[in-house]
Amino acid sequence: MALSHELPVYKDTYKLILLIFSYTKEFSREYKYTIGQDMKRDSIQLVRSIYRANRSLDKRPYLEEFLDNFEILKLEVRLCVDLKLLSVRHLVELSKMLDLIGKQATAWKNRNHSARTGQDDFCTGEHSFVEKGQPGSAPC
Repeated sequence: MALSHELPVYKDTYKLILLIFSYTKEFSREYKYTIGQDMKRDSIQLVRSIYRANRSLDKRPYLEEFLDNFEILKLEVRLCVDLKLLSVRHLVELSKMLDLIGKQATAWKNRNHSARTGQDDFCTGEHSFVEKGQPGSAPC
């Protein structure tokens, strides 16, 4: 098991946190202490979920928690754009990070599920426990 802070998803989430802290500094007082604080708290919660998933044998609940909080953070970013709190340049940077992190977390969740069920995936080439075409093999 790798250390949490060595995981690519952790590193990218940490970069996202730094961006959010940097960008919310520029919010007006009205939004800095409402949605700005929520974004900071929700982004830090993502790192907590990564840490907990990494140290747990059953990663699924923590990865689901991560993905739930991740969707909330994406909604908050979209709200900031609609309220004109984030520039287009900031939105582009955040969107790239959010897309990258979302793909990594979803892949981790799917790999964990496949490994736990003992199924998959000659289709992806990962964790193949049954030969393709053998009885009991899953169709792609």
